[in-house]
Amino acid sequence: FAAEGPVFCSGHDLKELSSEDDVKHHSQVFELCAEVMTLIQKLPVPVIAKVNGLATAAGCQLVASCDIAVASEKSQFATPGVNIGLFCSTPAVALGRSLPRKVALEMLFTGEPLSAQEALMHGLVSKVVPEDKLEEETMKISQKICESSKSVLALGKATFYRQITQDLDTAYKMTTQVMVDNLTLRDGQEGIEAFIQKRKPVWSH
Repeated sequence: FAAEGPVFCSGHDLKELSSEDDVKHHSQVFELCAEVMTLIQKLPVPVIAKVNGLATAAGCQLVASCDIAVASEKSQFATPGVNIGLFCSTPAVALGRSLPRKVALEMLFTGEPLSAQEALMHGLVSKVVPEDKLEEETMKISQKICESSKSVLALGKATFYRQITQDLDTAYKMTTQVMVDNLTLRDGQEGIEAFIQKRKPVWSH
């Protein structure tokens, strides 16, 4: 995900949330947003946010929902809804799963933005680079990912999000089985053979 201009994403259009529209319309707006955020994690490919500017409210939620986020040094991240009487409850779902609780709550309670470096320090973004290096760094990550097996990446991403909500014993039991299943994939065996033979693997896709 990327954007043009000084704002990465400012979230919902507040005109869509006025009292001129009914509760059914408001529900549809938030339900669609939640569907988009959850679909990002269900996609079989990694999703990268390339952030160059301000990401607020649902825009900040979008960054937190992506698998990887690369930000320019000028980027900022905020959930300022509390300042206009609309607490960022849905963005809090993604923030609470990406940030330490006290950092997320300070953002939610005050509406004050995190700088790119603060976002990196707390785990909201993966990397911070100068603005003129943002495209290059994001593409470098993308290209590295594309060197791997598509089926193995899909399996790994789905497994990561499944195990993260489980207790330790359950997570290890489930991921142990996934490792065994991974070995049954053609690309699993191809990767091991290529490593042993000291050659580049040839993936099934």
